[in-house]
Amino acid sequence: MPQTDLAIPTLPSRSLALTVAFYRRLGFEGGVHEFSDAYAILRRGSVELHFFAHPALVPAESCAGCYIRVNDVDLVHGAFAASPLPMRGIPRMDAPETKPWGLREFALVDPDGNLLRIGQVLPKQ
Repeated sequence: MPQTDLAIPTLPSRSLALTVAFYRRLGFEGGVHEFSDAYAILRRGSVELHFFAHPALVPAESCAGCYIRVNDVDLVHGAFAASPLPMRGIPRMDAPETKPWGLREFALVDPDGNLLRIGQVLPKQ
């Protein structure tokens, strides 16, 4: 299979150990990089997230994030919901919504304030 271009977000983490534990509860695999304890790589299916150590990060002031496009947003939300998160505060996860711009999506904020919007393109009506 030919390799395709790929963008991978690199997000800040106050504690890579806590970040790895959080994302593993959501079904990600991976962990702290074997060559640097200041970097982690996590994967869930074809989604890959990278994290760098940023101990001084203030989660409520973070503006880091990414958008993850999936084929079935409700399936992903359901899998993440198996690890209950509050709907307010940090961390948090909201419910999927159908947006007027033709996407169905939800937001997840991790313990470091990183915003992940996860959504799917809806068929045109």
